[in-house]
Amino acid sequence: MTKDVLIYLHSCQHGKNETDEEEIETVAEGTYYEKNGRHFLIYDEMMEGLDKPVKNKVKFGEHFMELTKSGPINVRMVFEEDKKNLTNYVIPYGNIVLGIDTKKIHISQESDRIVVDVEYVLDMNYEYYADCKIIIDIRSK
Repeated sequence: MTKDVLIYLHSCQHGKNETDEEEIETVAEGTYYEKNGRHFLIYDEMMEGLDKPVKNKVKFGEHFMELTKSGPINVRMVFEEDKKNLTNYVIPYGNIVLGIDTKKIHISQESDRIVVDVEYVLDMNYEYYADCKIIIDIRSK
């Protein structure tokens, strides 16, 4: 895997109703490195309604992933298989308590490509919000 990478992000959320379904696909350029058996990914993301980019750092390994966002949005989301983690999601409009109950993390790796597939249940302010899936497809540039 090269240091300079293209990142294809696909996330989907399926809530209680059909109208609560949302899918987002994004492509970003980023930096990848591996250290002590852990993988790291750094990239900027422009989000709707924000005038500054959100800085993202993803750390992952067997059965875990950690996503840290900083800038106009601040959060540290920890995904661990068969475990629920709580975090504060800080946005310009206030704070939201997120519950992340991770069901599955699968990582597939080739010489020039890594795919991280995470399935989890998301709570917002201690109430069920959606069943979610994130796929991070990292490819050498």
